[in-house]
Amino acid sequence: MAPVSPAAGPPPCRPRAVAGPQGPWHTVHDDLSATGVVLVYGLLAQWLPHIQDVARVRPVLGRDWQRYQTLTHPRAKERFLASRLLLRHAAAVAIETAPDLVDLAYQPGGRPFVRGCDQIDISLSHTEEVMVVGITSRGRVGVDVELAARRMAGTGSEAQGCTPFERQRLDAADGRDRNDTLVRLWTLKEAYSKALGQGLRFRFTEFGFALDGTWARLVGPDGRDAGADDWVFATFAVEGKYVVSAAVQDAGFGDGTDLSVQTALDAGLLDALLDTTG
Repeated sequence: MAPVSPAAGPPPCRPRAVAGPQGPWHTVHDDLSATGVVLVYGLLAQWLPHIQDVARVRPVLGRDWQRYQTLTHPRAKERFLASRLLLRHAAAVAIETAPDLVDLAYQPGGRPFVRGCDQIDISLSHTEEVMVVGITSRGRVGVDVELAARRMAGTGSEAQGCTPFERQRLDAADGRDRNDTLVRLWTLKEAYSKALGQGLRFRFTEFGFALDGTWARLVGPDGRDAGADDWVFATFAVEGKYVVSAAVQDAGFGDGTDLSVQTALDAGLLDALLDTTG
């Protein structure tokens, strides 16, 4: 089988580690300028404000502050706070504005977007101690992160989330490779579903992936090419214990090197669309 290589424009670079609001952000900006795609990740401990500083980040959270206050489970509350801070800071770098001016909103299925800034598409995922953000100016993006050691083999995941083609490939692998492959397939499917705005409503047994190294190719249940030539699928290892997958569409928008919100909108419309309630 020939190596699976990206067909739709420049592939995403490896996820960039950002240790907190102070960055470093220059590599994030450089990736987005060079390829139109950037993947960013942060660790929960690095992005979680000290308890006495939580009120100070209220302007950055914007509308999410109300949702944050309704959460009761301590761990869920921490993840929500840290992940939204990472997402808002990353989006602010992309459109060259301040984090508290990023008007983050959500589609009915929960997919985030920056209101009034359709020059970028964003995606968010988090698990355990890590959070991942994907941003693109080329079309659509979806990201997903999972523990590499998550046990999936023998749990029914093959029947619930794999096509006949994928199960055939899994049956040819040993126990460790089988679980590693399942985790990778699952995160790829989550990322693609998020990019399409479908989430778990998109049945994972109806589409599959042919894997080769970092890259993957979308295939049908029987393993035949699905003709998704405008998509790039990739998987990366992060922090030695997590798997990050990304699905990026190249809709033919070009490089999109000038993403600044200031050039995309006139001043009056900018004031009307950006969230300045903080």
